[in-house]
Amino acid sequence: MAADYERVLTVKPEVLVYRLPPRPSNRGYRAADWGLDKPSWTGRMRIVALGNKLTIKLEDRNGELFAKAPIDEYPSVAVESVLDSSRYFVLRISDENGRTAFIGIGFADRGDAFDFNVTLQDHFNAVKKDKEIENSMTTEKHLDLQLKEGQTFKINLGGKVGAKGNTAKPRTNVALGAGGILLPPPPSGVSRPVASIPPPQQSTASTDIFGIGTSAPPSNPPQQSTDAFGQSDWGDFAGAQQAASNSSASDPGWIQF
Repeated sequence: MAADYERVLTVKPEVLVYRLPPRPSNRGYRAADWGLDKPSWTGRMRIVALGNKLTIKLEDRNGELFAKAPIDEYPSVAVESVLDSSRYFVLRISDENGRTAFIGIGFADRGDAFDFNVTLQDHFNAVKKDKEIENSMTTEKHLDLQLKEGQTFKINLGGKVGAKGNTAKPRTNVALGAGGILLPPPPSGVSRPVASIPPPQQSTASTDIFGIGTSAPPSNPPQQSTDAFGQSDWGDFAGAQQAASNSSASDPGWIQF
């Protein structure tokens, strides 16, 4: 709160001042003992604030100061409520020499008494909050956030970290088909084998020497049996072909193709 100028918090045009009788007990004052129909003084009230300090000033109609009451806190002994009414209070006043006295004050309107009470409460609540903020700022200034010798800290950036501190990347399995063509991924985790396309079968059909028809040799030709001496059961074809050649030369009726 600013402390270089005086702020007027509230003004009440009419306040009644009473001379207090001796205090009957330690419990408090009763306004009924003051002679409420005969006030000792009537004037106006101004409540002013200078920084955190609050002062209640009682002035006459010309603005001349009649009495003032510095208030350090509320509720306190400086302002005290009476036991039998909400419109009357006991106020501690002081002069320039530091002498103090107690007087009774009251308001003809109950709303003025309510405003008087709320003004004091609001002011000191604001002072309390200002002190709390100031204390918190002071604590933050003295807060040491530097790392001490040997202290370390870790920062988690999310994801899984590998053995060397690098973030592990997911692996992607790529399947290549025949000819290096990229195959589409299998649906929902089902792995299907790639079917191999067999090469085209070549025709082994042959035309006989007369051109009548074709015949395909059997896929597995019969194995020639060999006797114990390593000769075929059909004899030596080389010898038979040589014999046929000799007979065709000697026999003119043999037709050679």
